[in-house]
Amino acid sequence: MTRDPDDERPFGIFGASRYKRAPRVQDAAVLRRDLSYIHTDAIAHSVMMGTGETYIAAFALALGFGDIIAGIVASGPLLAGAILQLVSPYAIRRLGSHRRWVVLNAALQASSFVPLAAAAITGHLAPFGLLAIVTFYWATGMATGPAWNTWVGTLVPRSVRARFFARRSRVGQAALLAALLAGGAILHWSASLGEKRLGFAALFLIAGSARAVSAWLLGHQSEPDPLVQRVTGELDLAPPRSTPGNRRLLAYLLAVQTGVHIAAPFFTPYMLGESALGLSYAGYMTLIAASFVSKIFALPWLGHFAAKYGARRLLRLAGLSVVPLPALWTISSDYTFLLGIQLVSGIAWGAHELATFLLFFDAIRPEERTRLLTWFNLASATAMVAGTAVGGWFLSQAGANMSGYATLFWISAGARAMTLPLLAWMPDVRVDAAPPAMRILAARPAAGSIDRPVLSDREDSVVEGPRVPEEVRAEP
Repeated sequence: MTRDPDDERPFGIFGASRYKRAPRVQDAAVLRRDLSYIHTDAIAHSVMMGTGETYIAAFALALGFGDIIAGIVASGPLLAGAILQLVSPYAIRRLGSHRRWVVLNAALQASSFVPLAAAAITGHLAPFGLLAIVTFYWATGMATGPAWNTWVGTLVPRSVRARFFARRSRVGQAALLAALLAGGAILHWSASLGEKRLGFAALFLIAGSARAVSAWLLGHQSEPDPLVQRVTGELDLAPPRSTPGNRRLLAYLLAVQTGVHIAAPFFTPYMLGESALGLSYAGYMTLIAASFVSKIFALPWLGHFAAKYGARRLLRLAGLSVVPLPALWTISSDYTFLLGIQLVSGIAWGAHELATFLLFFDAIRPEERTRLLTWFNLASATAMVAGTAVGGWFLSQAGANMSGYATLFWISAGARAMTLPLLAWMPDVRVDAAPPAMRILAARPAAGSIDRPVLSDREDSVVEGPRVPEEVRAEP
């Protein structure tokens, strides 16, 4: 049986083809398939985060590792993923394809849930083993970011990118929320039966299966022949040229990340730990979902605020708002009060992320954005690990109890307050009301979610993408 040399369907699990690919103008069927798979991949990826990653710190507590290990697991391994991003350009050139690199890492990330599920069933896993597994998870997950951005930008026509990625973001957010609620319900049910660890095993199997589906969807999307030669240069390892605008912005962002992560990784053990609040899994899940939901609903309004008053004013309001958030947790342990804090937290962090992304696009030259995002991810992860190390050391000295946590949260609030003078240096920029499209990187109890911009959805993107076929353009 022979194969049409113009057939663009993938060959093998990594989508490698031995045949000539289709011309740059895609036919309607190929484009519909690619767009459908990109959408469905957002759902699968969000299900993985909502049922797997979000509950890893809680799993560490269930294994009896203690509050400090649970906090370190939440943020420490991020650094490995950020470092692996710098290796991605060499791997992409070696493989000859962005798609193969993305699919390979997605499949490896799916496999990281197998030992987690096994440990949940048997109850046997050393703290170092958990850290190694989570490090592998983050390394393979974050390594896909810049390559996925570049590759997908060649699949989605420029004329529909803004609308397409905005819709994809909403779909991913809805799937993440549903997965969070389902995960909390499963854990609450299993704990009520006295089989807490089996609930975690079920979640990790669901998460691994969802990422495996994601890898399959990625492997069956097309990839134009000129891709590697045309855009791999964007992922050059050389640091981007520095300008006053991006120096000020990045200094502020990294200072905030350090201050935030003195406390943020330890919110989960504070919520679930018996020496602190001791919430149920249902209560824990509700608090996480509250900040996520408020952030989703606030983003359109925040976009209009930025359009009317400027991104700098939005960032100043957000910077002031995030300062007292950890300290508010020490005022009362009343659940309704904590729920209100989480609702405010989601709005504050939504404003912070939107303002910084808008300023990011204004202060950084278009041709340097992908490369700078790669380096920013590394610097950001380093700041997170530094903050986590400070928080973990302090908690080990003060004790993981209500008094120790209260002091830790006030230290974090003080560190955040010290970043406020940097806000006076921020450049201003007027923007459209529509916020940039986001790709969800992680869900966090204290921040709703950690997002990154989809760089290829901007009109000044260097990636041209295919033209929309007449059959698709004519459709409603």
